[in-house]
Amino acid sequence: MNISIDERKQQLVKKYVSDGKMKKLASFFDVLSDGTRLKILSALAITPMCVSDLSAVLEINQTTVSHQLARMRLAAMVDFRREGKACIYYVCDKGINNVLLQAVECS
Repeated sequence: MNISIDERKQQLVKKYVSDGKMKKLASFFDVLSDGTRLKILSALAITPMCVSDLSAVLEINQTTVSHQLARMRLAAMVDFRREGKACIYYVCDKGINNVLLQAVECS
């Protein structure tokens, strides 16, 4: 097979378009494809919150919020810290935070 791009660019493509990275990226976008999860992530991009606060502010059932947060934790998009008895959720990655806030402002 004759490839017309130079070796450096070939290696760059292989590095950024690896199967592992693409599977992780597909999983990331799958999580973002749900409107409820997007609302929760966007709220958490503004400020960390507990489940009850998220539920009240977003007007979403607490069980639904908890379920969606669990899914986002599995995807390593959110995590939590304990403050007394409360679990305060936050977006793990500042990059995700910035992208979400920009997307919300542009929409």
